[in-house]
Amino acid sequence: MSKYQDVIISGFGGQGVMLIGNLLAYAAMEENLNVTYIPVYGPEMRGGTANCTVVISEEDIGSPIIFNPISLIVMNRPSLDKFQPRLQDNGILILNSSLIETELADKDRLKAYAVPANEIADKLGNIKMANMVALGAYIQATQILPLSAVQNALENVISSHYAHLIPHNAKALEAGAKHVQENGNL
Repeated sequence: MSKYQDVIISGFGGQGVMLIGNLLAYAAMEENLNVTYIPVYGPEMRGGTANCTVVISEEDIGSPIIFNPISLIVMNRPSLDKFQPRLQDNGILILNSSLIETELADKDRLKAYAVPANEIADKLGNIKMANMVALGAYIQATQILPLSAVQNALENVISSHYAHLIPHNAKALEAGAKHVQENGNL
């Protein structure tokens, strides 16, 4: 069976959902996979809603539009309310349990992973890395790419002005993956 994964990543503007979508796409390209990436912005950037769709496949991708995703990363409650019903049965849900009550996850229908992304990022020294924690959790849960491929792709999406943050983001990715590995799903 060929490798295929699609994901909707959603949260408030300013939570870095576009950045991790872009990072995932770059990492998949570096692994010689076919990729589509579509950003969707709400009416406001920071504080409004934002989401993106990433499709990764060994085969040609017929359409970048995904109505019923296989997986979902949600960083806030409005994103969970909007996208969880569309997630395929047995789909993978990465839920930022720092901002979303875990009992809202449809544990009977989905493989839901509660990741306290904000707290993990805060312990690493910067709460703004919660997005990287969530992406690391997604990589561990799906196994679509090696974590090292995502870490290596950081230099493609973080501007040279912020290059000093790349090692910190790599650690945040690792922390998210470790959380899923140690705690499993709900």
